[in-house]
Amino acid sequence: MSSMTIRVLIADDQPMLRAAFRMILGSQPDIEVVAETADGAAAVEEARRLRPDVCLVDIRMPKLDGLEVTRQLAGPGVPDPMNVLIATTFDLDEYVYTALRNGACGFLLKDGAPGLLTEAVRAAATGNSLISPSITVRLLSHMAPSRERPAEPPARGAAGAGAGPVRPAEPLTQRERDVVRLVARGRTNEEAAAELYVTLSTVKTHLANVQRKLAARNRVEIAAWAWETGLCGGGGRA
Repeated sequence: MSSMTIRVLIADDQPMLRAAFRMILGSQPDIEVVAETADGAAAVEEARRLRPDVCLVDIRMPKLDGLEVTRQLAGPGVPDPMNVLIATTFDLDEYVYTALRNGACGFLLKDGAPGLLTEAVRAAATGNSLISPSITVRLLSHMAPSRERPAEPPARGAAGAGAGPVRPAEPLTQRERDVVRLVARGRTNEEAAAELYVTLSTVKTHLANVQRKLAARNRVEIAAWAWETGLCGGGGRA
């Protein structure tokens, strides 16, 4: 994406936040804000018309909330899903879980530093990066099966279909499981490669294999699957 302009749509019902996002993103030479909307219905309409590289979407909006916007633009069954980046205050974590299952490829705290916003947009443009790892891990860790109460079936699997974590088309190898654990805990590909003493290309190959086996669209879904199955706590089976 370094030689291309990342086209961004901003959807937020607060004018001051839209203006702030536009100012921060517009100051970057590789990012262009192509539209901004104040409600979810307009966001879906404009996104489908303009096909931006990234849709920066608030959760709480009139007409359609960000969860439904995400489902319509990136959810299961969408033939050409877009990259949706959720902007949230995390006051209700369940909103974020649903957004993830609806196809969101990243999460952003509204009160985060400007540099994190541009980093998050660039990551979302690739469709395969977790941003703000400590926040994401905190959210995803709540998906881990509890050992203190009877297991409750999750609302959906990592890929958004069915009544529980998806079952891999083929068993994951031990090295693939190692890579998935690190990704689910917020490691970048480079950090995973360093911790496992393998090359960056090897990590990418393992992730591609896992993505195929899980029918996952990005590493966010892989991470969600790892937490839902208990793989991160050592108790999951893949």
